[in-house]
Amino acid sequence: MPGIRTNAAAEVLGVSPNTLRSWERRYGYPTPKRTPGNHRNYELVELQTLRDALAQTGNISSAIELARQRQSVPASSGNLLAALESFDEDAADRAVEGSMALRPLERTVEELLLPAVDRLAADPDREPELEFAARWAMSWLHGARRLASTASRPAGVLLLDSSRGQDAEAVHAQALDLTLRRAGFRVLMLSTALGDERLERALRALDPTAIVLCGPGAETADAVKLVRKIREIGFDAPLFGFRASGLIGDAVPSAGESPSAVTGMLNADLRRRAVQAFA
Repeated sequence: MPGIRTNAAAEVLGVSPNTLRSWERRYGYPTPKRTPGNHRNYELVELQTLRDALAQTGNISSAIELARQRQSVPASSGNLLAALESFDEDAADRAVEGSMALRPLERTVEELLLPAVDRLAADPDREPELEFAARWAMSWLHGARRLASTASRPAGVLLLDSSRGQDAEAVHAQALDLTLRRAGFRVLMLSTALGDERLERALRALDPTAIVLCGPGAETADAVKLVRKIREIGFDAPLFGFRASGLIGDAVPSAGESPSAVTGMLNADLRRRAVQAFA
């Protein structure tokens, strides 16, 4: 997965690039990889784990120790799945809260919440359980989004949601929304069935630097018409697909299959365009 360069990584943590490099020298954490050009590339989840630990402890040495512990803890969706199968909202809340005490939010979402919902979606005999799980998960993700910090960077991402609103794909789209916000992006999510006039107002308010079509339904006629309208209005932001297998190809490349993969790819794309602009 594409990494995050030093300046963007510092923005995620709310510190200066010099402070970030000093932590690496003194504590060996965060631990960036190096590009062929010897530039630092940080892993998004590691940065967000440290950010959350720092907010909790208020001390960098304690935060790094806690972040290392959380990064090393394996996740299991078993308890959450059992709670969702039993239609037990309180038990589902406890399963996620227990995970959050041991690992970062992004890992909890990608290794616990989303797999549990996907397990139910894969079984056609569990439609009631899936509907309950989707509603619970959407509510939890919305609550986490309200606690996310305000955008720390000008880049805006437009998410075009092709889901039916209460299914597994809607949960994945909301998880992507949350992860992007926690990485500092400005995010706007709209339905692919949105009317032209409202679309234009929303686009001018966001001025997106990237557009992501979310879900397998993104290849429908409504979605194609919407993208065409975006181009007619005059917005030429690059277009990507998220879990939109029917669109993958040269015209609409995949941004990844997980929220963290999409976030890393968008960071890499912004960095590449910035380099080209100054070339």
